[in-house]
Amino acid sequence: MRLRSLRTHIALLIIMSVSLLAGCTIAPPDSPPNATPPSTQTPVPSEHVDPAWRFPAAPDVPRETLPSIVDVVREVRPAVVSVMTEMVGFDLFSQAYTQEAAGSGIIIDSTGYIVTNNHVVERAQDIQVEMVDGTTYGASIVGTDALTDLAVIRIEADGLPYAALGVSDDLAVGEWVVAIGNALGEGISATEGIVSRLDVSVRVGGNTLRDLIQTTAAINPGNSGGPLVNMAGEVIGINSVKVASIGVEGMSYAIAIDGARPVVQSLITQGYVTRPWLGVSLYTVDRFTARINQLSVDEGALIVEVSENSPASDGGLERGDVIVEFDGRTIRNTDQVLQAIIDSDVGDVVEIVYVRQQDRLTTTVQLRESPAPWD
Repeated sequence: MRLRSLRTHIALLIIMSVSLLAGCTIAPPDSPPNATPPSTQTPVPSEHVDPAWRFPAAPDVPRETLPSIVDVVREVRPAVVSVMTEMVGFDLFSQAYTQEAAGSGIIIDSTGYIVTNNHVVERAQDIQVEMVDGTTYGASIVGTDALTDLAVIRIEADGLPYAALGVSDDLAVGEWVVAIGNALGEGISATEGIVSRLDVSVRVGGNTLRDLIQTTAAINPGNSGGPLVNMAGEVIGINSVKVASIGVEGMSYAIAIDGARPVVQSLITQGYVTRPWLGVSLYTVDRFTARINQLSVDEGALIVEVSENSPASDGGLERGDVIVEFDGRTIRNTDQVLQAIIDSDVGDVVEIVYVRQQDRLTTTVQLRESPAPWD
């Protein structure tokens, strides 16, 4: 009964917490009758998954700094694409309608693999990719990863121009960079700026993006998924988010390419990213949640669902339990559980302290490899 009450208030207030690493997603409100949003459809492996795929070999000689921003844009622009998507939305009367959106992507090899943001293609029913010369291709999703906001799509083409990838660990604060993408859906454009900060974390929609590059280069709607490049014309980041509020300027963020590489590799070679897995869906406990659901604690991570045959179920965790400690770390919200799992390895045995009604209990679980999303 208490969990039903929680879900009702989530639906009414449109409050959602997303922590995908541990399978930690609060269930969305019920779908309209006779309609199934794409996000609830059972994932299937992409036909474009290629276990043998590798990034194109880097040149033996380091790329030299180009003379000007004009030269940088000229070098990279042929590999930057506009990504147009269509998805189904529902109005207040549960009537389906088609939503259109625009983003960007960067071609990473000659056979048509394109890196973009997860939020650009999430729930898309149709994806079109437009090249710099105006040629348009239909695209298929190869794999997505909500935790890092990365996705790989592919078009049926060959001999394509592709971007060179740099090393984001070599970046320095103050270094010039250029963001290229389909800003505002009006075609490929470029903006320049400097690196403001490195290794930044930003919370976006209930998920925390980590290992970001903060830059003064303007990243506007439509730029998402496009490249952030250095003055050698190398991709050192994937443009992702911008902080937009009154009095805030020059705070745009890109996913560092060094952290993106292994994610992209996994998405292409197996269609998903393997990580340690607990097997629970969680919701952050606060005073409001605790009062509504008559919980005995007002901080922690409330278990909304436990996956069958998961480490959590093997450890005796149940719906309604509140995780308050994970392997010695105090837990106040779902993001802290997520970070604790990120810092663990597959096979680690961890101690979890949780509250069940009035009792404070302890269990140990062995984290396993996350299953494929279609299993």
